[in-house]
Amino acid sequence: MLTLKSLGAMRQWSAQARRAGETIALVPTMGALHAGHLSLMLEARKRASNLVVSLFVNPTQFAPGEDLTRYPRTWEADCALMESARVDAVFAPSVEEMYPPGTQTWVEVSELTRELCGRYRPGHFRAVTTVVAKLFNLVQPHLAIFGAKDYQQLLAVRQMVRDLDFDIEIVAMPIVREPDGLALSSRNAYLSADERLRALSLSRGLRAAAALFERGERNPLVLGAAARQELAAAGVAPQYVEVRDAATLADVDRICSPVVVAIAAVIGTTRLIDNMVLGG
Repeated sequence: MLTLKSLGAMRQWSAQARRAGETIALVPTMGALHAGHLSLMLEARKRASNLVVSLFVNPTQFAPGEDLTRYPRTWEADCALMESARVDAVFAPSVEEMYPPGTQTWVEVSELTRELCGRYRPGHFRAVTTVVAKLFNLVQPHLAIFGAKDYQQLLAVRQMVRDLDFDIEIVAMPIVREPDGLALSSRNAYLSADERLRALSLSRGLRAAAALFERGERNPLVLGAAARQELAAAGVAPQYVEVRDAATLADVDRICSPVVVAIAAVIGTTRLIDNMVLGG
């Protein structure tokens, strides 16, 4: 497994692979890798002859007061996990490599990112789509794998790829959960034992909404109320519980096509998100 730290080295490696007629899959990460990331790598391994994992804690997507300085950095454990997935190259640039002095260009998906997490993390998605666009230009992948837990991010990246004509296939992989239902996240490491128990209310809320949907309920307000009830029972006040069109994130008055039930909540000092697509 090669470790590439400069932009030039990454470009050279990708160009050589493409000249040889090989395909490249990219799994973008910020490190602190877990079984969810592993599922992305294993799928990428099936789909391409070369697997690149980027490991870059992107400072521009953290607002002042967020957890940039304490975000988990677990390089040795990350490398062991990547080795187990037979990763060919790790792209681990420095902040200075990715954002040299004088950088002033942003890539923004305007409409999809206004609501939900965009309402609570202004500038976050602009930073995400910018760094992903840079990674696409540097790695030159044929396909990129993203997890569905960051559902709004997934839609924003897909929109960017369409709008800017990137010749890249975006592959979405299902959320990986603990046996008790908690969605895997690098930030779960911040949770105390009590906070982790309360965090289970997010997945319970989603399952409650899904159960009503399976019984024929098509009123999004009723589904959202069922999810909120589970959070309230655990003493969790959500930032939002929303039932939105799964393709556009638009509001729906009645469910006639696939929807996503999306939840965000701060438990202790940790912001968690989770979602479930119904009818898809």
